[in-house]
Amino acid sequence: MRQLLIVFSLLLLLAGCGQSYEETKRLTREQQKRLAREDSAALKIAVMPTLDCLPIFIAKDHQMFDTAVDIRLKRFTAQMDCDTALTRGRVEGTITDLVRAERIKKQGDSLTYFSATNAYWLLISNRTARITQLKHLDDKMLAMTRYSVTDLMGDLAVDSAKLKTERVFRIQVNDVNVRLKMLENNEMDALLLTEPQATQALLAKHKVLLDTRKEDIQMGAIAFRAKGMDDKNRKHQMEVFLKGYNEACDSINHFGVRHYQDVIRKYYTVSEQALKALPDSLKYIHAVAPRQKDIERARQWLSKK
Repeated sequence: MRQLLIVFSLLLLLAGCGQSYEETKRLTREQQKRLAREDSAALKIAVMPTLDCLPIFIAKDHQMFDTAVDIRLKRFTAQMDCDTALTRGRVEGTITDLVRAERIKKQGDSLTYFSATNAYWLLISNRTARITQLKHLDDKMLAMTRYSVTDLMGDLAVDSAKLKTERVFRIQVNDVNVRLKMLENNEMDALLLTEPQATQALLAKHKVLLDTRKEDIQMGAIAFRAKGMDDKNRKHQMEVFLKGYNEACDSINHFGVRHYQDVIRKYYTVSEQALKALPDSLKYIHAVAPRQKDIERARQWLSKK
């Protein structure tokens, strides 16, 4: 009996020392609020597994951003998800293209361009579909994202080959990794890709039908919401982001893209063969405004849609 009393007393003592369920819930709520405040105060950038994001990944992982400044990367695999995060205020900035950015502005959200990027897009046909010219896209499926540079390039391909618009079936595939996988599984006749997905596709001997570089089209951009960015803290964060971004661009240009295989393996779903085949000559420019003629091209295309 005495032993039972001792055990019972110990259990009561332990129960008294432990947190109650309500206390645990209260602490959890406080922790959630604290984390939400910290996330709100941080400078958040929506990024994708595309090479135009490489300087941002490198600056973050190699501590080129001042570590005293909270810069957070929010990762997505579809441009539409990046845009949604931006317009809903979940991020301050995003990697995008001028077509999508100008559409957001047209819908009433104020954006500022931090920089153009070196992104380029290739229209690639599936080698099993035997599409060797743009005119062969007739009655074929083309994977793209609506109201984006890939949509614009689809129109350019149709117009160049003098095809009927309704004869090229635009299939919306927003996730860049899914789009590549559909090509690899022979589920798509043609599609538009940027790097590094384009390099992986070309290793399988698929054919390039259109290249934005040859068309003098530079649509890659980094954009920020204008709202709230005039705050003193935000301005300081942007200065730190600018410095780190430019430093990362210089480092890539000096050492080459493949020097940063650690970062590419971490953030990109790419084969080892594709990683070794990435264009090491790819150059990154310091933050500079997009060309006005590219902005105008995006606006004019949108006005016709």
